Amino acid sequence: MFVDEAEIIIKAGDGGNGCSAFRREKYVPMGGPSGGNGGRGSNIIFKVDTGLNTLLDFKIKRIIKGNKGKNGEGDNRYGRNAEDIIIKVPAGTIITDLENNNIIGDLTKPNQEVIIAKGGRGGRGNKSFATHDNPAPKIAEKGEPGEEKRIKVELKLLADVGLVGMPSVGKSTIISMISSAKPKIAAYHFTTLTPNLGVVKVGDKGFVIADLPGLIKGASLGEGLGDQFLKHIERTKVIVHVIDMSGIEGRNPYEDYINIKNELKEFNSKLLNKPQLIIANKMDIDKSKDNLIEFKKKVKDIPIYEVSAVKNEGFTPVLYKIVELLENTKEEVVINDNYIKYEYQPEEKFIINKINDNTFEIKGDYITKLYKMTNFDIDEGRDYFLKKLRNIGVDEKLEKLGAKEGDTVKIFKYEFEYKR
Repeated sequence: MFVDEAEIIIKAGDGGNGCSAFRREKYVPMGGPSGGNGGRGSNIIFKVDTGLNTLLDFKIKRIIKGNKGKNGEGDNRYGRNAEDIIIKVPAGTIITDLENNNIIGDLTKPNQEVIIAKGGRGGRGNKSFATHDNPAPKIAEKGEPGEEKRIKVELKLLADVGLVGMPSVGKSTIISMISSAKPKIAAYHFTTLTPNLGVVKVGDKGFVIADLPGLIKGASLGEGLGDQFLKHIERTKVIVHVIDMSGIEGRNPYEDYINIKNELKEFNSKLLNKPQLIIANKMDIDKSKDNLIEFKKKVKDIPIYEVSAVKNEGFTPVLYKIVELLENTKEEVVINDNYIKYEYQPEEKFIINKINDNTFEIKGDYITKLYKMTNFDIDEGRDYFLKKLRNIGVDEKLEKLGAKEGDTVKIFKYEFEYKR
């Protein structure tokens, strides 16, 4: 089954917890802190596997989770990092963060990989908190939560040339004649339900050609099958229109050509800037010659080549022309030349909502992360948490919002009394 789009949830591994421990040595006050740091959680990494051509696995597995790093231990023993999770995808895979619609990965090269979700760092053990003023701290951090994202995984086939046309114009037959591809061929519409790829050899040259499912009028709006596969044309360098010049399907060849051009334009107007040529197919059938004469009167700005796919005739000139167009075009196959597109935006560390005259609620990604990494079971943990809040300006912001001595400050399930 060919699958070219899926939405999934990925959750990188949490970091391991730091350890609070003390050495038990004679003459060493309190034994000295010896708690090691936790290990990093596993990253979620997408990697290109050239042997794949579908995203079918993502239809089966919609949630991918990383592993937690190992906890730190006493005697300054650090926890082991969790092994990264490697997800193999076909070349041409684009990963989009659905929260902001930013492209975070565009994988086009063999073995290319990118971290899509980062594992959380390990929490610090109490050894890391030792200072001159506090040489024997009990505090230790919990592991940092791994990144969690809802993403869209989309495949856009990587081909040099794309065959486009109405159903039953002979695209599948053409690709079977000029390459080693063996697509399904039959005498009814929409024989091609998935894109077919073939490698074409022309002398000492070669190129990859894609036969896409037949388009119909309204394909760009969801009619027929075309709306599912028009996106694959975006990756190609050259577009080849296949026109049934015989008209035996009851359609006018020129109207077919105009309709296909309009669908390409509606989907992405830049497609019409690509080098194009026309294959006038089924020239072995009566009326094809007459129809071609009328067709050429109306279409004069694009090369036209006569072929009979069923008889395997006329392909040599068109194949050499395709090679010439490919050599002369400078357009890159990759749409997103920088496959990682993180845009730096200053993080808003917290948001304070005033619930009523004397109750305030603090939220934010930074607050969430700090909260999850804090051990509230000990006084030092709570004190450290409140100190971090003061350092990032929470007290100052509360005062500006009119907080008074004794007001309630809520952070998740915890409530604190505001003190100046």
